[in-house]
Amino acid sequence: MTLEGDYLTNSIERAAEHVGSAWPLHSFVTANPLSGFEDRPFHRAVAEANQLYGGQGYPSPATFRDAWEAGRIDPEVLSAELEAHGFDEDPETSLDGMTASDAAASDGTDPRTEGVDRVLSKWLTAFLDQGNAKWPMPDREEGFYAAWREVAPYDGEIPGCDSPSDLPETPLAALEGVLADFPQGEWETIFEQQLAALPGWTGFVKRRADDDDDADAWQSTYPVSLTEYVAVRLLLADRLGAPIEPVDRAADPAGTDGAPRREAWLTAWEKSHRDRLLESVSDPDPVPEPAADESGRRAAQLVFCIDTRSEVIRRHIEAVGPYETHGYAGFFGVPMRHQAYDADVAVDACPPVVDAQHRITDRPAGGADGKRERYDRWHGVLNAGKGVLKSLKSNAATAFSFVEHAGPGYGAALAARTLLPARVYDAVHDTDRAPAERVFCEPSVDYNPDAVRDLREGLHLEEKVEYARSAFELMGWEEFARLVVFTGHASQTANNPFDSSLDCGACAGNPGGPNARVLAAICNDEDVRAELREQGFDVPADTVFLAAEHNTTTDEVTLFDGAVPESHREDLERLRDDLAEAQAGAAAERTDSMADTTADGVRETQRRAADWAETRPEWGLAGNASFVVGPRELTADEDLGGRTFLHSYDWRTDPDGDALESILTGPLVVTQWINNQYYFATVDNAVYGSGSKVTQNPVGNVGVFQGNGGDLMTGLPLQSLYADADRPHHQPLRLTALIHAPVEQVTGILRQHEQLLRLLDNGWIQLTVIDPEQENAALHYQGDLEWEPVRSEPSAAEPPTPTVSSSADD
Repeated sequence: MTLEGDYLTNSIERAAEHVGSAWPLHSFVTANPLSGFEDRPFHRAVAEANQLYGGQGYPSPATFRDAWEAGRIDPEVLSAELEAHGFDEDPETSLDGMTASDAAASDGTDPRTEGVDRVLSKWLTAFLDQGNAKWPMPDREEGFYAAWREVAPYDGEIPGCDSPSDLPETPLAALEGVLADFPQGEWETIFEQQLAALPGWTGFVKRRADDDDDADAWQSTYPVSLTEYVAVRLLLADRLGAPIEPVDRAADPAGTDGAPRREAWLTAWEKSHRDRLLESVSDPDPVPEPAADESGRRAAQLVFCIDTRSEVIRRHIEAVGPYETHGYAGFFGVPMRHQAYDADVAVDACPPVVDAQHRITDRPAGGADGKRERYDRWHGVLNAGKGVLKSLKSNAATAFSFVEHAGPGYGAALAARTLLPARVYDAVHDTDRAPAERVFCEPSVDYNPDAVRDLREGLHLEEKVEYARSAFELMGWEEFARLVVFTGHASQTANNPFDSSLDCGACAGNPGGPNARVLAAICNDEDVRAELREQGFDVPADTVFLAAEHNTTTDEVTLFDGAVPESHREDLERLRDDLAEAQAGAAAERTDSMADTTADGVRETQRRAADWAETRPEWGLAGNASFVVGPRELTADEDLGGRTFLHSYDWRTDPDGDALESILTGPLVVTQWINNQYYFATVDNAVYGSGSKVTQNPVGNVGVFQGNGGDLMTGLPLQSLYADADRPHHQPLRLTALIHAPVEQVTGILRQHEQLLRLLDNGWIQLTVIDPEQENAALHYQGDLEWEPVRSEPSAAEPPTPTVSSSADD
């Protein structure tokens, strides 16, 4: 590559830094769409993103007005924030000013640019297809630019292109030709604008091109690069006469500190939310210990993902019996790639910020041949039938006759799914003739030196011990019940392209049951227990670890109880009965938040799970606003409305702060991603979301369009965020984190982690520490490692003035 070629490629790579990576829809990962701007203060980031994408970065005036009129924003807090930002106006005047600013803004797109988007999207769809197209684009193995150059002459929308020779032979030659009329100093700005024109496709290409571990077979077989992508886009822009240089957009008036008035409103709303949360948790009343047996042990301990939906079911489980619940990242600390028994490929089952370290395969266990044979026989028949139907529907010679003869049957099935979805749910479950895979399979936990894979199979003993020890330490465990249940979670929906967005984000948009099974198998290993005893974790001989999976649509918790001995069957049956009672309570609460219905809660959730036309099978993580790290006593008996991530942590068992450091640098960062995905998709769904499910079209097994073309939509759909067309269910707030730990320890951790400190200093996360060494005094992070006591109404026994750490402390 020439020196100029290196310059072009490096400039394109730098220009793409502001566009977030996008994953295929089948492994949808919630992420901050403005992740490339996190090194800037929030108000600057949204302003620059507005210039690139045209997207709004703050809630609309109508949303602020609704929150104001509903009492969610404290009047005194709002007045103080407006004044602090330099706006001398009352709330009504402020709202009117924002409304006027919106009316004056123009978001029109040049029709010639729309033409470029349409043509480019058409060929990206063809090239990046992942097995959906019956007639794939030719020459894809040669790379995107070469393949497009060969077929472009057949596209009547590209003027002056009758032969491949009418186009430059290489992408670099194409770039040099188009950019010849522009100063070199402007090239990177041009690249930035062109890449931001279709951020969904850009993000997908960026992720594919960055995947250098051969895990992505599509990229290794059909390569695409950002350089090729930009070259094709600029050639199209040049030939269609579309503008190549950036265009300016209108911006909100700024206050004295450079932030718009919307920043003041958003901050006031967030502080009001934080203050209400602190009233519940900062000075908790003594909570009675759960009922226990004569030895003082709980009946069972259940560990759930920190997912906000777990807050609801945990509360109901604790209410029905002597149970203790905990929160832990849903991949249960095991960074693995998982392959199910009959799956064609393995999938990463860990957060995107973590690289998979182990390959885990579900393998038939000894003595389970009969169940395996029944499973194979039944699924063989089903798969053969599906294959025949697919061939008949797609074959040109049989398609019309097939539809003519099969139409009445399809019509009856469609009517049943539309009119009687709950009955369909029953029918599917009652006629499932095959045992579940988990009944006859075990995860390949033990290290297998003979496996020939890109990742080694299983885990060494030392690794097993480390994962178990880390789990116990992060949750602050010192006692163990007879039953300990690691509970992953998954969703259940019909006809939903975004179903992976409802599964476990910590497992890369996959169900969390496999991870729970792995950790349970590890903790049941006698060699692991022996090593743990040496390290201070004396797990009783009668403690049995098992896995489970929480269906977040119906709130059913399914126990994977194959490893439970007969001596624990009575405990198990009691737990099973109590989980069914907890399901009823949680499902009633969930359906009450979703619809005005008097139907039985469990039955209604089952209907939603089976209804192919249901656009809101569940709310997912909509409503998420806060992350609490601390012991369960901090939030026990408090109804947090399914809006809070809960991570178990006991500062007394973590004198060096190692466990807290892992939580702050891992789960806290991931919850910020989730929070910002929901935030931005709510404030501007057209740019940062994916619009209505009703008008979406899945494309190429990689994503969805709105309508029949355009950008690849990578954010959440309207129905995941809005109660109706104009009223958001999700309250768009930045993440409020409450940490129950000594403030000195938190400050020391922040000082060592620049990326985390940047998120806090730039306002992407609002952090408050509840310091147990200062009588649970609350201190709010102010930036630059400075803290400020949170003022509250004086109580009868006002605690002493808390001390505050600063950057000068060492």
